[in-house]
Amino acid sequence: MVAASPAAAAAGAEALSLSGIDKAFDGKPALKVAGFTARFGQIHALLGENGAGKSTLMTVATGLYAPDRGRVAVAGVPVPGFDPDIAAGLGIAMVHQHFKLVKPFTVAENLRLACAKALTGLTRTEIARRIAEAGAEAGLDLDPEARVADLSVAEMQRVEIVKALITRARILILDEPTAVLADIEAAALLATLRRLADEGRAIVLISHKLHEIAAVADRVTVMRAGETVAADLPADGLGPAELARLMVGEPGPAVTPAPARPGQVRLYVNDLAGRRDDGAPMLHGVQLAVHGGEIYGLAGVGGNGQTELAETIAGLRRADAGQVVIDGHAFDRQPPAARRQAGLRIVPADRFAAALAADLPVALNLALTGLRRGRFLLDRKALADRARKLIAVHGIAGATPWTTARLLSGGNAQKLVLARELGDPATAVVLAHSPTRGLDVRAAQAVRASLVRARDAGAAVLLISDDLDEILALADRIGVINRGRIVGELPGGAERTAIGALMVGDQKGHAHG
Repeated sequence: MVAASPAAAAAGAEALSLSGIDKAFDGKPALKVAGFTARFGQIHALLGENGAGKSTLMTVATGLYAPDRGRVAVAGVPVPGFDPDIAAGLGIAMVHQHFKLVKPFTVAENLRLACAKALTGLTRTEIARRIAEAGAEAGLDLDPEARVADLSVAEMQRVEIVKALITRARILILDEPTAVLADIEAAALLATLRRLADEGRAIVLISHKLHEIAAVADRVTVMRAGETVAADLPADGLGPAELARLMVGEPGPAVTPAPARPGQVRLYVNDLAGRRDDGAPMLHGVQLAVHGGEIYGLAGVGGNGQTELAETIAGLRRADAGQVVIDGHAFDRQPPAARRQAGLRIVPADRFAAALAADLPVALNLALTGLRRGRFLLDRKALADRARKLIAVHGIAGATPWTTARLLSGGNAQKLVLARELGDPATAVVLAHSPTRGLDVRAAQAVRASLVRARDAGAAVLLISDDLDEILALADRIGVINRGRIVGELPGGAERTAIGALMVGDQKGHAHG
């Protein structure tokens, strides 16, 4: 089978249709008679809370999951025995929320592996040229020789998008593509998606950023609890408030923190210098102070040292120079356990890679940070009782003490991390890196409320985020990191344009002292 030709892909013609789709895992229904239709020349937004079934339905659309019941049609033609090879041959590609990359490989090696048919027979120079062309098409800059393990989360997202474009897909599905992008990057990507749709492609956009949907989508479909509850609505006239109502019913109130009451400095980063994994210098004399009772938001375009800074503060990466000071205790090469004992709590950018043991149950994940080396006994009843209490307090839906963490939706997995990290009166400093990435409106509100409660309890909260809306909503003070340096500090509620200018290189004014 071959991809739909441009002639067949007339604007408005049916590109992808899923109807009556059922899918269950271990007897638990994930999709119930779900349906979705996308058309060439349009951006079709698929909305729903975490766990609503959006990603599962689109994974059926790429052939990775076989439906238990239902029909898949491409360009109006039913396709029996649908599988990934058939989907790819028909021009369907998906950029997944959880990256499908081989971290020890370079960017070029990953793309050669994933796009074998498109790149077979090409030399390294020719592959690099194709990567550059696809990146330019999406407004994304990539180094073909960079090792994926050395990339930031935002840079890995760029690799996934370029991977899909190299296959010249006619039906492009993107699951939370801007979740880890800064405003400027996200705007450029959305403009690219608009251009790709105008050129005749069908674009399926899964996103929780409702203002983006309102700005770029032509059609909207809404899912709830595995069912399609609103299908193929025209996006015209659907603002963020109406989209939120369709997605979650009546959403809870937005987090509007009371004014901060800063106390003593609890986190002090003093003249920190450090390197990337490949040995190249990345952090250059980073200096910042976060007081107890405040949220310090650190904004910046992905790949400007945020990951290196977070890992150095956590003790996962050695600094070349400088210190991290927590409540007066200076750390340079001490391990993470010593920093945790001093009161550091961490909400990392990738919850399953760095915070949770995906194949262990909820109760053990909640207990992990309290375990020490050596032999020990576990009181299963006490673990279960504590887990049940935290599940109830933090509203971790779909969880029991012995539910495997992997089975939780993104929002509930993040609530599990927060229940462990922020439920401790010894918390002095909270390091939160992209804490609402990929979460729906309600789950993001719950996470942000947890950070505000930690602040109000006296913790110093360092919020590192590529989401400028999140920074502006929560931060009492805002720092901007650019090329591994803090290039400016501004008060909470600062003008978006002033922050953006510092993020992209205009370092005039408001210099950090």
